[in-house]
Amino acid sequence: MNTPKPHAPTPEEDLLEYLQAARDALVWKLDGLSEYDARRPLTPTGTNLLGLVKHLAGVELGYFGDSFGRPYFQGDPPPWWYTELGDDPHADMWATADESREEIVSLYRAAWAHADETFAARGLDAIGHVPWWPEHRRATTLHHLIVRVLSDTQRHAGHADIVRELIDGTAGWTPNQSSLPTTEAAEWQAHRQRVEQAARAADGR
Repeated sequence: MNTPKPHAPTPEEDLLEYLQAARDALVWKLDGLSEYDARRPLTPTGTNLLGLVKHLAGVELGYFGDSFGRPYFQGDPPPWWYTELGDDPHADMWATADESREEIVSLYRAAWAHADETFAARGLDAIGHVPWWPEHRRATTLHHLIVRVLSDTQRHAGHADIVRELIDGTAGWTPNQSSLPTTEAAEWQAHRQRVEQAARAADGR
């Protein structure tokens, strides 16, 4: 009997597949929302969906562009860019009224394409220099930076999951695969009540 060959992508293919999955999930969380809901803060620290996309556009352009001598902004960078160091240290985490959703999402997609050019031109062992890191550890590999950005993107995609659920109850991993055991509101309500009751019992309430 022939043993099926295992699915064995290369290390780079593995990293980039999961990075793209996180990118897609984050952008999808904006679908169907009003301008207000796409931008409004849902946590005490101001976490909002469009701000997460804006932040990660900057993350990719910095780590996969500037760090490899391929800056994306050829003229003056936007006022929220890391080199500007304006009065608002959170400027890359929220969208002003003048910044359109289309502009921010387009920038994020452009960041993907810019990163893909870096990936195609350099191997995982290629050395980049992260301008905003301390001098003694500024040099690092593309492999390390992909892992770092993948981790950051997945983390923020998780933030987006929760923020979107708080807005309108929408939950799930991707448009075609929710990874949730049910879609029935009544089942979720019963589950939430069980969790609440267990928490109260554990606390002696």
